[in-house]
Amino acid sequence: MVTIGDVATRAGVSRSTVSYALSGKRPLTEEVRRRVAVAIDELGYTPNAGARALATSQTKVLGLLAEFLPDEFAPAMMQYFLGVTETARTFGYDVLLISEPDGPAALHRVLASRMVDGVVLLNVAEHDDRLGVLRDTGRPGALVGLPADPDGVDVFDLDFPETGRAMVAHLGELGHREIVLVSQPEHVVQRGGAYVRRLRDAALDEADRRGITLHAAFGPADQTQVGSFLHHLLDAHPGATGVLLNNEAAAAALPAVLDARSASVPDVLSVVGRWSADFARYFSLPYSFVESAPDRLGEMAVRQLVRRIEQEEAAAEPHVVRLLPPVLVDRGSTGAPRG
Repeated sequence: MVTIGDVATRAGVSRSTVSYALSGKRPLTEEVRRRVAVAIDELGYTPNAGARALATSQTKVLGLLAEFLPDEFAPAMMQYFLGVTETARTFGYDVLLISEPDGPAALHRVLASRMVDGVVLLNVAEHDDRLGVLRDTGRPGALVGLPADPDGVDVFDLDFPETGRAMVAHLGELGHREIVLVSQPEHVVQRGGAYVRRLRDAALDEADRRGITLHAAFGPADQTQVGSFLHHLLDAHPGATGVLLNNEAAAAALPAVLDARSASVPDVLSVVGRWSADFARYFSLPYSFVESAPDRLGEMAVRQLVRRIEQEEAAAEPHVVRLLPPVLVDRGSTGAPRG
């Protein structure tokens, strides 16, 4: 096993100098840093995580708290994971995934034991009981998802109300007067998934403002049920000329449903959804959509979290709430209503 002494010998410096180069605790010349870096690369040296934590009070590990919920569409959820893990790796951090159902207990355990330097929270509920634990510890944390009270944490999310308004406005400007909106299941809202309600309420408000009839429905997330649900919804509203989707399972099922109904897009129905470009490619979705940007949100959360961990001045800065404005990706699935 390669040791820090081996690195020191190869670089022609002392062991303490190698330690300082790794920890950044003392200034070194660029030449010395370069020699140490070359020696580490040539020897394939990996600093011992335990020793590094003792020397620097850092583990170089970020916690990612994300519960796997049976009613959430797994491919969509995984994109948030990738944004977090890939960005963490670029900063030299590993990611510890904590997925147990008792989020507050898990968060308290990993923060109290100093297993991680900071945490990213996914599945953020409107009144998330993990936030009290995070605030009490005073440790750095970043959220992907907007809670009712974001005080004391950094928050990154899509602007869901503006997304709902933008989706309705897009069809309204094309002349549509009756449309349907398929949201996530209602129990997602009941357990705190406020993003569903925020998009839905804003879409209804925008439709009312424009004199558009909007039929808002909560769709299932179960792939075995969502197809029949879409058929029933379209049967119930034969005058609808547009479909808005805030439900990934419904988006994946819609092409087969429309094909079975011989309903061409956009001649018979115009379609706009809310998902990511990767999700659209994964399911070969031909519909226009507002980019949900899960990878970008994960990246933004990790970048801010690492700043808080590594920079003293950043640790004292006011916390931020950053909402991404909706960006509509036009795939040609919308047009003027028939007739």
